[in-house]
Amino acid sequence: MLSRRLGDLRGPAGLRRGVGLHTRPILALRTHPAISQPRRNETTTTGDEQSGHIAKTSNESILWIDNLFPLKLTGLFRAPWQSPDRDVSELLKRFHSSSLGIMDPINMVKRALPESLPVKVTEILPRLKDGGAFVKFSHPSELPAKDIEGVISEHLRNSPVKPFFSPFRGVQTGLVKGVPWLEDLHRFPYGRLRIEFVPPNPGEEAVELSQEDLYSIFRKYGKIAEISSQPFDSKVVPKYAYVDFAFVRDAIMARNCLHGFVVSQELGGGKTGTKLRMSYEEKVKAHNIWNWMTNHPRIVIPILVALLTGITVVVFDPIRSFFVKAHVQRKFRLSNSRLYRWLRRQTSDIFTFSRHKAEQAGLNAIFSHRKDVIDQIQKWLMETAETFIVVQGPRGSGKKEVVIEQALKGRRNVLVLDCKPIVEARGESATIKKMAAEVGYRPIFSWANSMSSMADLAVQSTTGVKAGFSETLESQLQKILQTTAEALSEIDIAGRKKEDVDASLPVDAWLEGHPEKRSVVVIDNFLHKNAEGNTIVYDKIAEWAATLVQSNVAHVIFLTNDSSYSKSLSKSLPDRVFRQVALGDLSPDVAKRFVISHLEGDDEPIEEIETDDNDEKLPPKIKKHPQLKGLEACIGTLGGRLTDLEFLARRLKAGQTPKEAVAEITDQSASELLKMFLLAGGGKTEGTGKYWSVEQVWYLIKELAKNDNLRYNEIVLSNTFASSLTAPDGESALEGLANAELITVKSHNGRPQKIIPGKPVYKAAFKQLTEDPVLTAKMDLAVLTELAKIEAKNIDKAENELALLGGLPRHPPQTAGRINYLLTKLETAQKKVEGYEKDMAVLKKTLGTQY
Repeated sequence: MLSRRLGDLRGPAGLRRGVGLHTRPILALRTHPAISQPRRNETTTTGDEQSGHIAKTSNESILWIDNLFPLKLTGLFRAPWQSPDRDVSELLKRFHSSSLGIMDPINMVKRALPESLPVKVTEILPRLKDGGAFVKFSHPSELPAKDIEGVISEHLRNSPVKPFFSPFRGVQTGLVKGVPWLEDLHRFPYGRLRIEFVPPNPGEEAVELSQEDLYSIFRKYGKIAEISSQPFDSKVVPKYAYVDFAFVRDAIMARNCLHGFVVSQELGGGKTGTKLRMSYEEKVKAHNIWNWMTNHPRIVIPILVALLTGITVVVFDPIRSFFVKAHVQRKFRLSNSRLYRWLRRQTSDIFTFSRHKAEQAGLNAIFSHRKDVIDQIQKWLMETAETFIVVQGPRGSGKKEVVIEQALKGRRNVLVLDCKPIVEARGESATIKKMAAEVGYRPIFSWANSMSSMADLAVQSTTGVKAGFSETLESQLQKILQTTAEALSEIDIAGRKKEDVDASLPVDAWLEGHPEKRSVVVIDNFLHKNAEGNTIVYDKIAEWAATLVQSNVAHVIFLTNDSSYSKSLSKSLPDRVFRQVALGDLSPDVAKRFVISHLEGDDEPIEEIETDDNDEKLPPKIKKHPQLKGLEACIGTLGGRLTDLEFLARRLKAGQTPKEAVAEITDQSASELLKMFLLAGGGKTEGTGKYWSVEQVWYLIKELAKNDNLRYNEIVLSNTFASSLTAPDGESALEGLANAELITVKSHNGRPQKIIPGKPVYKAAFKQLTEDPVLTAKMDLAVLTELAKIEAKNIDKAENELALLGGLPRHPPQTAGRINYLLTKLETAQKKVEGYEKDMAVLKKTLGTQY
C-alpha cells in the first residue's frame, strides 16, 4: 500500500492558513530514510520493510479506527493469483480519486479526528482485512496519548460518523497500547480471541491472567460473551485463554489495540510483566441436534425411513396414480385425438396399403369363425360373477386379436399387462421397471433399489440394526400393483353422479350393480417361461387379479399358452370356477378362407371359392397369383395354426406355388427340430426346469410320424421314458417337451389322455426327419444303446441278487420262486440285449456306408 502523509492538523489557525484537512492533499508518498526517492508500488500493508510492525518515535502514537471498510471485502485476500497488497493499493487509489464524499473511507478518518486537536497525522495504514486503519500521529509531549483517545471518543459519541454499509454502528477508535502485527496471512477476523501469555523478554517468566484481570483489560472494547481459561491439567505452553466477544468488530478492536501489550504487575501481570499475544480463532458451534442424531442411530434411522416413506407417499403416489389413469384411459395417445381421427378418415384412401388390407381381411375371416367365442366373452363381461376369464390356446391361435380387437372393441378403460417382458427382464431393477411400464406407473426409480440395498447393508454393518431402506422385489411389485388397483377404482367411479338412486352405496356395492362400468384388465402371456425365478411375479399378478375381481374393481382376462394354468390361478381363487375358452387351430375351411383373404386383400365375400382346381371360380384378384392347385392339400399339411398360414400366404404372394411353400415351411420346421431337440444333446427345457433326453425326443418323433396321436400312459410306460438313464421321470420329460412346444398333451376329464404334435406342420416335419436314413440310423442306434444299457443294468441287478441267494448255507424252499423269477428275467433281458446288438450292427453298417 502506498504510504501517504496527512497535512498539518495543528488547529484552527492552521486551517485558516489553508493547511487544514479539507484544503490540502490528505496522503503523500511516505519516504524511507534509506531511499531518497519514493518507489512505485511501495507498500506499508505489512509494516516498515515488510517486518509486520510499525516504527514510531517517542512523541508518536497509533490509533486504530474501526468500521471503515466492510468485512466482506476480506475475500479479496483469498485470490491466489494476485497480490493482496496491490489489491488494497488499487482500492485506495479509487477511494481517494472518487467523488463519493462522505462514503470515502479516508474522508471518514478526517471526520473522526477533531480539528481542535494539536496532532499531526504522519501515516495511515489501511487494514482492509480488519475493516479499519492504523493512524500514526505525532503529538506534543505534554499531551498524553490517552487524553487524545478520550477526546476523539467523546467527539465520535457527539458527532458519530457512520459509513454507508453500517447505518447502526459508527466509526470507533482506540489507542494502540501494544505492538500491532501487520500480517497479510489468510487469517480472518472472528469473534473469539486466543490470548497467549508470554514473557516480555526471553528467559523471563509469564503469569497466567485470571478471568477477572482479562475482563478488566478487554471490557472497554466491547461486550464480552464468555471468557474460557485453559484447563488446569493442560500441558500446552504457552498458557492461553479464550475471550469471546458478542460482536466481531469488538474483537478486531481489542486485538489491534492490545496485541503485544505488556500487562504490568499492577494489572496482574507478575513481577516482570506478561505480554499478550493474540490471534483470531473460529468458534466451533455446538451441534447438539446433529450430535444427538448421530449418537442414536437406532432411533433416528427408523424415524428417517418413516419420514421418507411418508414424503414419498404424499408427493409421488398422486403423480403415479395420475399416470396410471392416463395410461389406462389413453389420454395422451395421438390416435385418440379428434384431429387425428378426422385426418385418418380423410386420408384413408391415400395412406392405406394393400398389406394392411390383406391382414385385416384375414383377421375378419378368423373373427367370423370365432364369433361365438367373442359373443361369449362379451356376455361374461356384463355379468357380476367374481371369477377369472381364461382364454387358452397355443401360440399363433389369435388369442390377443380375438379378445382385444373384437371382444373388447369399443371399451375405453382397458389395461393390457404383458407378462413376457417382465419375466424376461434381467435383475430386480429391470423387472420393476418393466412392470411399471406395463401399467404406466411413473416416476419409477428402479436404480434406487440397488442403492438402498447398499445403504441398508452399510448401516446394518455399523449399527447392527437393519435400517429398512431397501425393499424386496415382492414389496416393490405389490406397491406398483396396489397403486394401479386404486387408480382403476377411481376410473370406475368417475362417472357416478350424486343424483343417482344408488349413489350412496359403497364403491364395491355400486360396481357390483354396474358391471359395465368396471375396467377390463387383460393379462397376456401368463405363465410365459414359468420357471422357479418367475413364480413370484406370476403369484403377485394372480393375487392382484383376484383382489380386483373380488372387490368388483375390474374384469380380468388371462391369455395363456400353458394348459396347466389352473394350478397357479387356483391358489388365488380356490373357491371359484374359471370361465374358460380354448382356442385351437382353425378348421381346414376357415384356414383356406384365411389364406385366400390374404391374397385377395379386401373384405369381399369369398364363399364362392369351392375348389382350387377350378380357376374360373376364383376371384379376379386371385387369378393374378400363381397357380393355386393343391392349396387344400397344403393347408391340410400345415393345419390351422395362424402363424403358419400367414407364412404360407406371404410365400404365395411372392410367387411360389402352395406345394413349394409348404415344402419350404416343412424344411424350416425340420431344421428347427433337428437343431433344438436332436443335436442339443437333451437337457433342461428353458423356463421350466424339466429334463428330457434326445432318445425320448426321437422316440416321440418316430412314433408321431406313423400315428396321428399317441396314448399318454403308453408313452410313459415305454422303456425309453420309464427307464431312461438321463431323464428318469417320464411325466416330467413329457411336460418339459410340451412346454417346449414339441408336443401337445390333450386332457380328458382333467387327466392327460393323448399326445399330438406341438404344431400341425410338425407332423410333416417328423415324417421328413424319419425319412433321412443316416439320421434315422444314428438316432435309432442311440435309442438301442440306451435300451441295451437299461437291460444290462437289469441283468446286473438279477445277477447280484442271485449271488446273494446262492451264498446262503442252505437253500430254503421259499426262495425257489424268486430264483426262477430272476433266472427268467435274466434270460429275457439277455435275449433283448442280443436282439438290440443285432439291430445295432445293421445300423452301424448303414452309418459306415452312407453319407
